Amino acid sequence: MKQTTTINPTWCPGCGNFGILGSIKQSLNKLGLKPHQFVFVYDVGCSGNMADFVYSYGFHGLHGRALPVAAGIKLANHQLPVMTVIGDGGCYGEGLNHFITLARGNHDIVVLSHNNYLYSLTTGQMSPTSKKGTKTPSTPEGSLEETFNPLANAIINHATFVARGFAGNIPHLTNLLQQALNHKGFALLDVLQPCVTYNKDLTYDWYRKNIYDINQPGHDPKDKKKALELAYQADKLPIGIFFQEEKPTYHQQVSNFSDTPLAQQDISNIDLSSLL
Repeated sequence: MKQTTTINPTWCPGCGNFGILGSIKQSLNKLGLKPHQFVFVYDVGCSGNMADFVYSYGFHGLHGRALPVAAGIKLANHQLPVMTVIGDGGCYGEGLNHFITLARGNHDIVVLSHNNYLYSLTTGQMSPTSKKGTKTPSTPEGSLEETFNPLANAIINHATFVARGFAGNIPHLTNLLQQALNHKGFALLDVLQPCVTYNKDLTYDWYRKNIYDINQPGHDPKDKKKALELAYQADKLPIGIFFQEEKPTYHQQVSNFSDTPLAQQDISNIDLSSLL
């Protein structure tokens, strides 16, 4: 997929979003998907600015509301791959109820979360994934809340694909994204994304020294207990597929959607007079 829009990215030089955008383009190319064959739903934030730089069908939602829009698009036409591009604030803060509900329902969407541990578009305030004690413009004396764990919450709320990648390793992230797009069901890909402007501690070098690939030693992604243990690991940050299983998706369990997508069904003989 070529980037054919006329707008150049407005992210800070060195932003992790560049690596994520590169992985998106490479994964779609490798899957042979053309711009009209998939849909992006963008949230508000630095990640949401990607709507200007990607040539495809897309919907730019309200802050924290990208996930229900993505679910609605999938229900309308379940033949289209649907991916949400969302930050850690919108996904695990304002959109947390949607995140948990769609995971429990196994809605067939990919949630691509740009996790930089901050609300960076608004100058680096604390987000749900910020570590306790983090000093930001909104928490000058240090944040009081415990850190939200997106991977553990996805696993215990029945997500069927849970993975984590790193924006500084494009080949590895591309591979994870391909597998998430091929997966049938709710897929979370939480991406460790350096924010070079507001998060001076979690640099590219820091991540490279503190991450490791869990799929190299032979981790079994069907082992939910082991996946949870890895999700809680604090001394090092595992990346790769933590957990994956096959279950019926939400739309597969709705009788009206089993064969023909809703968008292609004949509505000429439907009588709404009783409802009106």
